[in-house]
Amino acid sequence: MSTPDQSPLGKTTAYTNRYDPGLLFPIERAPKRAELGIGGALPFHGVDVWNTYELSWLEPRGKPCVAMAEFRVPADSPRLIESKSFKLYLNGFNGERLDRTELTRRLMHDLSTACGSDVAVRLIPSDDFGAQKLHEPEGMLIDDIDIAIDHYGPPRPAYLTTITGKPVRETLVSHLLKSNCPVTGQPDWASVQIRYSGTPIDHAGLLKYLVSFREHAGFHEQCVERIFIDIMHRCAPHMLSVYARYTRRGGLDINPFRSSEADADPANAREARQ
Repeated sequence: MSTPDQSPLGKTTAYTNRYDPGLLFPIERAPKRAELGIGGALPFHGVDVWNTYELSWLEPRGKPCVAMAEFRVPADSPRLIESKSFKLYLNGFNGERLDRTELTRRLMHDLSTACGSDVAVRLIPSDDFGAQKLHEPEGMLIDDIDIAIDHYGPPRPAYLTTITGKPVRETLVSHLLKSNCPVTGQPDWASVQIRYSGTPIDHAGLLKYLVSFREHAGFHEQCVERIFIDIMHRCAPHMLSVYARYTRRGGLDINPFRSSEADADPANAREARQ
């Protein structure tokens, strides 16, 4: 476990088809959380929902199998996993002979060990592919607000304001969230859904705030936590949930969810861009 620049990201890599849990590269969450003033007890609950679309292994008699898989990493785990290392690790099963039960067991064990918390794993076999449906996030789309924008980074919390009015409970959606990988500089694209209750949040200011991530360098999980903290500090909602659905890279997508509600459990419906 070291810094992101020591990970496989942005480096020429030898791909292997043999199982090796040592390929996983965990990154401590604490340093980036400290930059947001988070220390000790977390101010949110949540999960990082990962999906892989390129999982394959060999049956004990040698015939290849393919599946999709969902992984749920608790937000209170001390570590996240760098995505390229996750891809390299999954590739290692391509030449391994094992049954589905053993595959699931190894995935749960290795990912839980790397993250420092129990990771839930669900395999979706090929005969269930047809049952997977696309679903866009519910809520009021704010992307069509007619405003001028000239700031694309760093994130500017000052854009977040409330307006006079009765308390509301609403769900807002934007497809304009973009940030950059902190190691390679490659763009990361996402839709974000914000549910809250409390004093009304100014929609135009929220949109300008989300766009201000456009040149920001940060991992998906860190961006969502920053959005949660900034909205909570600037707008003081009674309840807040932030859910970002990022487009895939290397056969993986990452979808962080953070909420003030302990029992909130996000659905995992793939969007059209995913």
